[in-house]
Amino acid sequence: MGILAEVAQPGNVSKSDIALGTWWSDQFSRITTVDVITVLIFALISSVVISLVYRKTYRGVLYNPTFSTTLILLTLVTSPVVMAIGSNVALSMGMVGALSIVRFRTAVKDPIDTAYMFWSITMGILIGSKLYIISLIVVTVITVMMIALSFVRMRTNENYLMVLHYDPAAEQEIDAELHRGVKNYRVRSKTITRSGAEMTIDLRLSQRVDIVSHMLDIPGVYDATLVAVQNETAV
Repeated sequence: MGILAEVAQPGNVSKSDIALGTWWSDQFSRITTVDVITVLIFALISSVVISLVYRKTYRGVLYNPTFSTTLILLTLVTSPVVMAIGSNVALSMGMVGALSIVRFRTAVKDPIDTAYMFWSITMGILIGSKLYIISLIVVTVITVMMIALSFVRMRTNENYLMVLHYDPAAEQEIDAELHRGVKNYRVRSKTITRSGAEMTIDLRLSQRVDIVSHMLDIPGVYDATLVAVQNETAV
């Protein structure tokens, strides 16, 4: 704040002081150029790791590359802010006041996305506080844990919705195929018209089961659509 006051009052800082480097030395009296570069490098490395982990472990329907870029920016922006605030109480209170008026209108659909955002902010705080070793340990441990959890999740069955259009006469064969190839399933809806029938089934499948091809092999089944379901209760 004192430096900004001196800049606002030309009488306190002469052109000779700026030319001779006195004003520049005051700017970097507490934060050096090496500190800024080091913080940004560590922030970039950590944020890229977080972004890659998010992309590797993402199990949603549509992957959004913009969110990965947001994770990188969160760490890069948080680190210099924390470094600038340091132990300055006045700056910290001003930052809290500035953030209190910001309105975030974008809804986060998946809770795991919120967790990744907090992970990026946490890394920015650690790196901005110059806790480089701790930040490396934290990002490494969480990365290993997320990849391990993702591997375990890949080996479990996934939740799907299957939509069938068929001749009502083929319903018994469809039920027999479901009992034979699917462990858990539940009929969500069934509509019968003069032109045929439509059935929506909630089921759990492993990635190696090709239930769609098996359904199309049944005489009387016109088409079968399988859709991955996100954030749904298992059957």
